[in-house]
Amino acid sequence: MPKTPKVHDPTDQIRAALRRPGHGSSDFDLNPETVLPPGRKLRPAGVLVPISITGDMPRLILTKRSSALKHHPGQIAFPGGKQDEGDADVTAAALREAREEIGLPSGLPEVLGFLPTHETVTSFSVTPVVAIVRHPFQPVPEPGEVDEIFSVPLAHVLDPANYVIESRRWRGQRRKYFTVPFGPYYIWGATARILRGLAARVNE
Repeated sequence: MPKTPKVHDPTDQIRAALRRPGHGSSDFDLNPETVLPPGRKLRPAGVLVPISITGDMPRLILTKRSSALKHHPGQIAFPGGKQDEGDADVTAAALREAREEIGLPSGLPEVLGFLPTHETVTSFSVTPVVAIVRHPFQPVPEPGEVDEIFSVPLAHVLDPANYVIESRRWRGQRRKYFTVPFGPYYIWGATARILRGLAARVNE
């Protein structure tokens, strides 16, 4: 009987990448002319960057936000959200939101480390919490918040050649941003920028 091919475990590669020094990122990286309001306060948030190694290849789990949401409807995002008073830290916030948004049990992800914070146009300081998921789980999208849970090959988002800079009009100005499309999924904005940062570290 043929043996099932062993799935590549990227844990050591990702850990090493996360230990490399580097600066944070923002939604304004490609738009240095942006003028932010004085006294702008950033709210802490955490997102989970869950890498599943339960199938034939490592895959990154993402969500498609509900089209009914007021903010960022229909966009591709990591599971995560703002840090609430009951959260011990941004890691706890990311794990809680992942449990609520995609049904990922909080004890399942193995946290490998963190990417530098990312500043968003909506005044959040987002900490990406990178984790490995070694065991399968039943994804359950949160009603009213998540339209779809899907995954993309990790190799796709770790390849800098797959990223494209595009632009559109935003608040009367043309804004540039990263995209890393995959099939029918248009991954862009903060999600693509955070992944671009991870890809840069892995490929150093």
